[in-house]
Amino acid sequence: MDTTSRTTGGAGCLLAGLGATTAALVWAPRAAFSIDGGFEGHARNLRVLYVDLPLIVLGGALVPLLVWSLTTRWTCRPWVSVLAALVALVFGIWGLMEWWTPRQHPDPGYGPGL
Repeated sequence: MDTTSRTTGGAGCLLAGLGATTAALVWAPRAAFSIDGGFEGHARNLRVLYVDLPLIVLGGALVPLLVWSLTTRWTCRPWVSVLAALVALVFGIWGLMEWWTPRQHPDPGYGPGL
């Protein structure tokens, strides 16, 4: 292997790790209510841990990696590929936050106490 292919592979792995970490960090505050469950665990939904979290981390890793691999084939400038992968990650996370809305508040009948 020559040094350019090692550098390219390392940069792609770094972007995948960055994407997975960023997706998990953006996911965590929105999923906190489902994990905690609110008052007496009424709204606890642990599905966000074993279904949503792996899918979000996988998507966060694959989106920048896929864009990186496609753009490195089309252009010889690595900074263009990095920029395209970061833009794809930002739009992917934005789309995720627009689409994925876990339960945030208790049912309407559970208002403040007396």
